[in-house]
Amino acid sequence: MNSYPVIKGAESIYFSGNKTGILLCHGFNGTPQSMQYIGEQLSQYGYTVSIPRLSGHGTHYKEMESSTYETWIMDLEAAYEHLKTNCSNVYIVGQSMGGALTLQLAAKKQHIDGIFLINAAVTEVAYESLKDEESPRFIHEGTPDIKKPSVFEITYDKVPLKAIHQLLFLMEDTKQKIKLVSCPTFIFKSAIDHVVSPRNSDFILHSVSSDIKKQTVLEHSYHVASMDYDAQLIVGTIHKDINNLQSSKSVKTGKKSSVESIKVDN
Repeated sequence: MNSYPVIKGAESIYFSGNKTGILLCHGFNGTPQSMQYIGEQLSQYGYTVSIPRLSGHGTHYKEMESSTYETWIMDLEAAYEHLKTNCSNVYIVGQSMGGALTLQLAAKKQHIDGIFLINAAVTEVAYESLKDEESPRFIHEGTPDIKKPSVFEITYDKVPLKAIHQLLFLMEDTKQKIKLVSCPTFIFKSAIDHVVSPRNSDFILHSVSSDIKKQTVLEHSYHVASMDYDAQLIVGTIHKDINNLQSSKSVKTGKKSSVESIKVDN
């Protein structure tokens, strides 16, 4: 397999902080750069923040061709275990495909303190029409789905069809495991998303077995919300929800499910 250098700016990111860790996972054809702003802002609150680069991402699209979704899960799990060695509490934030990977980890590791999903891809994506295709080898990508003008995201201009199939396999597998997720689950969905239908988030909200779950609607962002107008809102909401979880951690709340849907207008 060819080995390509990491694109400048696409490297994994780590901010040392306190004993509360936040693991951020980028999406398909993304890099840690897409989560960098959120990570930097969260680190300002004192959190220890890790943003790993998934295999086959941020190098060359040909390297992505040999990647599998199982490898992406292992990449995220390795970063989680590393963060766990330095932190007593760990939360995971996943965007798009990173949301599906986050759900996979939460289904496997019941002790995760909480997850935050940003336009997570589980039920339907724009790539679905390619599910049974065998060619072409590479699919040209359009510009990233970001409402805010003049935002540059590091991505490939084409992606392997094999990698797209891996994404679709991941989504199907995640649907089968989603009811195993029982940790606090916080969902962000853009009202308008041209890549991942908002219905994905609705499915997740009603499918996880979490007693604590909440959905926030982002009115001013498209798919890559971590780089869009609502990025600061996402940061503030994550910080507030973590504070609420940690302050009530020792309080027994009973078994009644707390489901809340929030529409944010600001």
